[in-house]
Amino acid sequence: AAREMPERLNVAQKCTFCIDRIDAGLARGLTPGLDPEATPACANACIADALVFGDLDNPESRVSRLLEEHENFVMHDDLGTGPGLRYLWAPKGAEEAAAPAASLATPDETGLTGVAPWHQTSWDWRAAANFICGGAGSGLVALGVLAGLAGSGPLLPALFAGLMLVGFGLLCVWAEIGRPWRFLNVFSKPATSWMSREAWAAVALFASGGGALILGWAGAGGAAHALAGLTAVLALGFLYAQARILHAAKGIPLWREGALVPLMLATGLTEGAGLALAGSAAGLVPGAGVLAIALAALLGLRLAAWVAYRRALAQSGAPQRGLSTLERFAPGWLWAGHGLPLGLLVLGFLLPSALAPAALALAGVVAAVAGGAFKLVLVTRAAFNQGFALARMPRRGAGRAGPGLKPGWRPPAPG
Repeated sequence: AAREMPERLNVAQKCTFCIDRIDAGLARGLTPGLDPEATPACANACIADALVFGDLDNPESRVSRLLEEHENFVMHDDLGTGPGLRYLWAPKGAEEAAAPAASLATPDETGLTGVAPWHQTSWDWRAAANFICGGAGSGLVALGVLAGLAGSGPLLPALFAGLMLVGFGLLCVWAEIGRPWRFLNVFSKPATSWMSREAWAAVALFASGGGALILGWAGAGGAAHALAGLTAVLALGFLYAQARILHAAKGIPLWREGALVPLMLATGLTEGAGLALAGSAAGLVPGAGVLAIALAALLGLRLAAWVAYRRALAQSGAPQRGLSTLERFAPGWLWAGHGLPLGLLVLGFLLPSALAPAALALAGVVAAVAGGAFKLVLVTRAAFNQGFALARMPRRGAGRAGPGLKPGWRPPAPG
């Protein structure tokens, strides 16, 4: 059997548990974990017998018996990735089994600064721009088109502007790729990847939206309106895919929190309503009054989603530095991002008709800019990873097992 892939030499690869050895051994009727020829090299070479390999699905295997006899844990079980690597930390029934939960001491207190959560550097402002422009653009397509269809007014300007925003966001994230033509790989996993689903949703969005624009400019109003309605639905699908991309990034605790999904959806729709309302001042989008009411409702929805997100983070615990970043951002986000546009909306309904459009347009712009600022902070400043948190400290030699360590984490709120 082949032992290496020459084309992959000198390229970092993940551990495969020596799958070539296992497959070759199974073909010869050998048992992985018992016969060295069918067992990963690391388990064979460990002179302390600290590494044990076997079939977790076989209750009679050695690994299954060890798990039955010992307290054990999975690293970062809360990520939901289902790893097969288990850590034994004490025999069941031993005194150590009653050890307290993981210690949430600061890195300085534990001397573990190097293993505390650190800031991700893979996604910069260009990745953030994809979420900023993609959310605002898809929201503008959805709400601008619906406003045009409901008000029998122009819908092509909002459709065109929204598609341009989405396209610019995708262009930014494409520019972040070290080898740009690898972006074609993103289309290959629609069954499992939200990035693939976003890519395919973008293809459908631009195909439908482009068709609506061409038909509209050609004077085929009825067909253009029907295709524009479909584009609005596809824009909502694109927005949802973007929200799930962050949720699927399990290595970043502030992203993987489920309450972030409705917050991202509410933010994108709020941005779209804000931009559509701003466009209404120039006569590019109809229904300023309805859009103003929709923006007020979406601001309330975004605020409620923010409160639910923060409460969920408090209940689950998260990296201290990530939470501190959100806390520093929160006052401006709440007052300038929600209080100010709501005040401007009220002012817009009270001012004379000559001044009202300006107040409403400003409210829309402020609401949209605030949403973009939140995504920029979330992606580029608050994105601290898991660190090397341990649920338990295993027994070492003749020592005792003890509580685990989660340096740099803020503990969950009581209750």
